[in-house]
Amino acid sequence: MPEGLKTLTRYTIEQEHRHPGSSGEFSALVNVIATATKIVANQVTRGAIAGSIGAVINSALLSPANPDNPPPTVPRELDAISNDIMVAETQWTGHLSALLSEQISDIHPVPDTHRRGKYLLAFDPLDGSSNIDVNLPVGTIFSVLRAPPARGGGATSTPSAEDFLQPGTEQVCAGFTLYGPATMLVLTTGSGVDGFTLDREIGAFVLTHPRMRIPEDTSGFAINAANERFWERPVRRYVHECLDGVDGPRERDFNMRWVASLVADTFHILTRGGVYLYPRDTRPPTRPGRVALLYGANPIAFIVEQAGGAATTGSERVLEVAPGEVHQRVPLIFGSRSEVERIERYHREPDEGPSFDSSLFGTRSLFRPAQR
Repeated sequence: MPEGLKTLTRYTIEQEHRHPGSSGEFSALVNVIATATKIVANQVTRGAIAGSIGAVINSALLSPANPDNPPPTVPRELDAISNDIMVAETQWTGHLSALLSEQISDIHPVPDTHRRGKYLLAFDPLDGSSNIDVNLPVGTIFSVLRAPPARGGGATSTPSAEDFLQPGTEQVCAGFTLYGPATMLVLTTGSGVDGFTLDREIGAFVLTHPRMRIPEDTSGFAINAANERFWERPVRRYVHECLDGVDGPRERDFNMRWVASLVADTFHILTRGGVYLYPRDTRPPTRPGRVALLYGANPIAFIVEQAGGAATTGSERVLEVAPGEVHQRVPLIFGSRSEVERIERYHREPDEGPSFDSSLFGTRSLFRPAQR
């Protein structure tokens, strides 16, 4: 390892030393999570090879009498593999009371055979897994909360789903690991954001992006433009202003992108600025948002705010949303603070701005203006 680079292990121990009386449990938990994501990274880089193991096993279920039960796709198989890795690597450590995963319908209490600790872990084991087939970036997102103490003090109580229903402001730590050309871990404990790159020669994350800050000025935004017909008026107003470029009210050109990987778009914004929009839309009201609050929006919002940005649902700060259930979904808009604040203002004045008439002659005539 080049001289001067700091490993994640050293980094977490030094952070503990700054807090007299620390037990070392938290730094140990962070390193356990990092180890789990290194194992996931290894599986992701194997791609179809990793998925083929499960596919071969499940293909044995096929028979002439059961022709409609095909083996799982590679992304789904890697979702399951990643989830199993995260659970297996963290539940035995004695630091956790329970786990919550995008892949599990209910919470996963640490088994009685293991010692239960004072933290809760919520995670999405493989965000953007649909990108696996086309070899685009994916990642793991995680959030650490404190478990409520048992009545009367002492050890933590028997875990329940309600333990996880804490607003994002209560997070102790949040981070994500990006599996791209390099494997990167981005982490915050509430005192800024630091980025680590996996050095495969020594098998450790090393600090490569200290004190990450989202650039204030930006000319980029990320949104799935195919959903425009479902967007609410404030979002359409913002996007149309960006698309109008130098001829519009923003008087400058913007770039638009959509990776369909939350971790990839977040890292892009952390390094180059921009704004990400997965807004509320007009599809069934039972699901007004698409991003999981506890293991998606909250950890990303914590990271973004610690890097100088902002995160909103359009109507309220993400970190202040009161969770109603463990798999709750919310709209998510985050990035450079000035752009997020503009979008929030547009939500407060939903009737302002131009009309969005999609008819053929809604904005121009059939005939060209007369030449002078």
